[in-house]
Amino acid sequence: MWYFNGLLGFVTLGLWIFCVVDVVVTDESSCRNLPKGLWLLLVLLVPLVGSIIWLVAGRPQHAGRARASRGLFEREAPAYPEYDRPGRFAATDPAADEEFLRKCRERAEAQRRAAREKGGDA
Repeated sequence: MWYFNGLLGFVTLGLWIFCVVDVVVTDESSCRNLPKGLWLLLVLLVPLVGSIIWLVAGRPQHAGRARASRGLFEREAPAYPEYDRPGRFAATDPAADEEFLRKCRERAEAQRRAAREKGGDA
């Protein structure tokens, strides 16, 4: 009987740690039914019941599905949203792209030369 109670204690401890970490890393706007601070207090003060209530009523509904469709550590939003906007310029002509890059390099070299000359005068 002692083994069962010990096992139940370890399972409760694991669930409690998981739920505390889950509440802490969950975005404030994603929490359901209560503010994030109250969820954290509930889970901390009433470990077993608070953890179960968090999983049922407080955890974001999309949490499980989002991790299944993406990698475990990937974010929901794209890392660079400016690349996803409509009308974003993308070079279609390789020669024009090379010309643009050549001009950028020339301008950078001119700026470096001007900075060296200015630094030498001081």
